[in-house]
Amino acid sequence: MWNEPYLETCCRSALHRLCLAGAVGRPAGQRDDPCLVRMEGMGFVRDNGQGRFFVTDEGEARHAREVLKIADGLKPASAPHE
Repeated sequence: MWNEPYLETCCRSALHRLCLAGAVGRPAGQRDDPCLVRMEGMGFVRDNGQGRFFVTDEGEARHAREVLKIADGLKPASAPHE
């Protein structure tokens, strides 16, 4: 974790909103644009060139670890048991 780029609180929040948006993505021009652009440079977000941001696989993994606090390979506590 220490070799990963630090995400400010505002960027973690923007990443969470982006993940909640799902396949629809998030429109450009919102207050979190600076964070989305910053995370695009980190590889967590992509801009489709038509004014919408989408989360990448790397962004989803970072969201799970840092925002949802799910360790790699573990299921969330709310997941049904097998």
